[in-house]
Amino acid sequence: MSRAALLVLADGRFPAGGHAHSGGAEAAVKAGRIRDAASLEEFCRGRLHTAGLVAAALAAAAAAGCDPLALDEAADARTPVPALRLTARRLGRQMMRAARATWPSAELDALAAARPRGVHQPVVLGLAARSAGLAPLDAACAAAYENISGPATAAVRLLSLDPFDATAVLARLAAPLDQVAGQAVEAARRVPLEGTGALPAASAPLLDITAEQHAAWPVRLFAS
Repeated sequence: MSRAALLVLADGRFPAGGHAHSGGAEAAVKAGRIRDAASLEEFCRGRLHTAGLVAAALAAAAAAGCDPLALDEAADARTPVPALRLTARRLGRQMMRAARATWPSAELDALAAARPRGVHQPVVLGLAARSAGLAPLDAACAAAYENISGPATAAVRLLSLDPFDATAVLARLAAPLDQVAGQAVEAARRVPLEGTGALPAASAPLLDITAEQHAAWPVRLFAS
């Protein structure tokens, strides 16, 4: 197992399309819920324990070898609004392209052929981690980190927030991120016996509502 592969996968420069998405931060900034580093941290902490936990568990299960088609259906069930389902599949297609170019594998090829319209991004991320020889915990950490690093990076652009402050927010969330990743792996371990119902289904209704509103904006800086 190469820890360097995890660095590549979690790197913001990995060409998986995440840079074009704010993870709900753009709508939160417009609504005044993200104003500074402190409110950004609150937003990211909430996202980590909801959308981040769900994504981390899906990624961990995919990395553990669980059926990716079943996981994709589970992801759909945990993504109630059309705007976020569309975003997840768009990001999944881009992640698939990057992963197949970086860590070619028969499993990635089979999944791409089975779901040409796209697969939810955390599932593809987990399978990419598996193709790179990484463990389920690595996949969970990468998925959880992506769920908070995206909004933090977006806040720098949206608010002209000091990049040092945004990075400090991510550093302060390191311990909770480890905890969430551990919970995700434990849930993934139960999938072979209990099915995908063992995966968390934490919800963030305000993120869902604002995602639909954001998708209807005629002018926006980020795709989501």
